[in-house]
Amino acid sequence: MKTIMRFFHRGRKQASILLLDAKEFFPLFFSYINRKLLFAGFRFEFIKKVLVESLIMKRGRFARPFLHFGVGSLFAFGIIAAPVFASTYPILSQKGSVLSAAQSPSAVLTSVTDGESPLSTQISPKPRDRIITYEVQPGDTLSSIARDHDISVDTILWENDLKANDSLSVGQEIRILPVSGVSHKVLKGDTVYSIAKKYGTEAQSIVDFPFNEFADPDTFTLIAGEILIVPNGEPPAATPSTPKALPRFIAPSNLGDGGSSGFIWPTAGSITQYPIWYHMALDIANPSMPPVAAAKAGTVSYAACISGGYGCHVIVDHGDGWQTLYAHFSQINTSVGQAVSQGQVIGRMGSTGRSTGTHLHFEIRRNSVLLNPLNFLK
Repeated sequence: MKTIMRFFHRGRKQASILLLDAKEFFPLFFSYINRKLLFAGFRFEFIKKVLVESLIMKRGRFARPFLHFGVGSLFAFGIIAAPVFASTYPILSQKGSVLSAAQSPSAVLTSVTDGESPLSTQISPKPRDRIITYEVQPGDTLSSIARDHDISVDTILWENDLKANDSLSVGQEIRILPVSGVSHKVLKGDTVYSIAKKYGTEAQSIVDFPFNEFADPDTFTLIAGEILIVPNGEPPAATPSTPKALPRFIAPSNLGDGGSSGFIWPTAGSITQYPIWYHMALDIANPSMPPVAAAKAGTVSYAACISGGYGCHVIVDHGDGWQTLYAHFSQINTSVGQAVSQGQVIGRMGSTGRSTGTHLHFEIRRNSVLLNPLNFLK
């Protein structure tokens, strides 16, 4: 009996020790796990922030390579994983190899012979990121070549040292710029401001072209010897043979009632950059740094600052897939989740992010697709 009691007391003592150890162990264990999870979360957010900023540093320049890499990775994974799945789940490979009557070769052949091809390819225009060489074909003229490459005739004349009355010969090679304007070989001491002044354009236009490279993307330091594209630029001594498509004008100071589109002008100033394929937005400059208003009532879905790209910017969600974006703020006067009315001040014009001077970068989006703001602002 004494032996049984001794074992009983010893068991209670060991249980008490284990309980005390557990009370000390589990708080330390949970604290350790919490620290590890917090560290992993902070690291994930940092990597995500760096990735997002790199993707939008030049407003989408790196989005296409990133998308191609992602799709290529999925494709490679599918090729590698397919044999494994086929051997593990043979029923899937059997089902995949059986053609239904509607998918039989004869049905497909009949569809093709009826003139309805089961496969179709949609070719989307691919933006040019560099100067290309074009060989003149029979029947080509300066105007037809300019039209086919979506640039001005003057751009071809300036880049190739031609005159308007010069004739083209079949097989002749001419240089084609990606956009209307001029090219400039960077010399030591050049800046985006001096180059913009030389060619009669805005420094922001040079910065906005996503395929121009800079030694330092924050200060826009140029690389000596590189070829810089100067959109809408003109050689200093040149007299353009054709007028510019759109003159600069002052954005209305009166916000108005929104017209039939429902969007009003977000601020007042000089329009220094018009919408183009690589910059589907309006740049409105005003050195007095005026307030910026919501172009339409909605809910703020983003309001923060990043080191590059849009800088301090706000996105307003208007519902039904509509959004407006306001970039380069010096001051943000709203927060995420806040409902804003049309004409309500949401920030102040500035020059944060990828900007060379005080201006507002304004976008209108529908289902994540950038639209021309001039089609909605009256």
